[in-house]
Amino acid sequence: MPVPTGRFEKRTARAVTVEIRPKDEGMLKETTLTENVSPHGARGLMKREWRPGQYVVVFAPKEGVWSPAQIVYCQRLAESRFAVGLELSVRMDHWARPS
Repeated sequence: MPVPTGRFEKRTARAVTVEIRPKDEGMLKETTLTENVSPHGARGLMKREWRPGQYVVVFAPKEGVWSPAQIVYCQRLAESRFAVGLELSVRMDHWARPS
């Protein structure tokens, strides 16, 4: 029996350019690519460490859409690379479709 991941939606491997900025902090935005997406989430590859539970705004400039989001996890991959799980507040069906 597969181990549950806590996800209810299938992830699609898709690189979407996104800008992530903290919701209520003066920190600068970070522009990056997603590794995979679903209508309510994404995994992004970031240059700096983000705090799980932190509220952010995710903007996908090419798609012209944005959503409030929460950092679910931040996993160190290398010295200055992190995988960040994002839980979106707004459903983004169109970005989860294969291009």
